[in-house]
Amino acid sequence: MTFKDILLEENVGGFDLVFRALIGSVATIALAMDLVETSPWNWLVALVALAGLFTAMTRHCTPYHYLGINTAKK
Repeated sequence: MTFKDILLEENVGGFDLVFRALIGSVATIALAMDLVETSPWNWLVALVALAGLFTAMTRHCTPYHYLGINTAKK
């Protein structure tokens, strides 16, 4: 298996996909409305927002690949 195959395989779907998009959106809104006060928490919430939205858009989660989890319908 090549590196390209690992990064392009869709392995996120269903409830997992909706949950990731929802968490990413809520985290983005929390950052935009300045609901997160301290600096270290800002970075953590930004990371959660980026990871959630990115994995929802690409339908790929690299840790899922290595753990052998696949929630996408085939």
